[in-house]
Amino acid sequence: MSQFTQYSPINAPEASKPLLQKAQQQIGFIPNLLAIMAASPAALESYLDLTALFDKTAFSAIERQFLLLTISRQRDCCYCLAAHSTVAKMQHAPDAVIEAVYYKQAVDDERLEALRTFALTVLDKQGLVDDAALHAFYQAGFKQQQALEVVLAISFKTLSNFTSHLTNAPIDKPFLAGLPDNADSCLQQAVLLICLD
Repeated sequence: MSQFTQYSPINAPEASKPLLQKAQQQIGFIPNLLAIMAASPAALESYLDLTALFDKTAFSAIERQFLLLTISRQRDCCYCLAAHSTVAKMQHAPDAVIEAVYYKQAVDDERLEALRTFALTVLDKQGLVDDAALHAFYQAGFKQQQALEVVLAISFKTLSNFTSHLTNAPIDKPFLAGLPDNADSCLQQAVLLICLD
């Protein structure tokens, strides 16, 4: 696989420099995926904008991370799983919930399980879900707004999941802390059991 350049605020394309600086201020470092995305200022800006917009959805902080984890797990994106596991742990998501996503298992929490099921249905059916799937989602307490915000989450994660797959972005050390304690690595580089299905 071709090596993709990881840029910094010093050597990035001019339009990407302030975007990388903003990411560094917000996160505390520049994640490798964003350093690679900087080759395309439009892609990087889109990712940062989608991150901010997704944070404004009607989902709770833990629901947002759980949703992003579910989508990333379905696509076997090791980078995004590590990143969102780390954020989910910072937001005090239960370890059992994170591990259930890794192992593609049902979650004990009925609301989260309904969210997981609906998101996987939308992914699998490419949005062509039936009334029964929508009804089950609404029965769990979600609204029409959130059905559309699941589509937003999938759009948002498509950008990072596919970029990660295309570029083989190395997982940042701070994100390795988010992996479940019992997750086996599928490569020395770091990752999980997920790639071994």
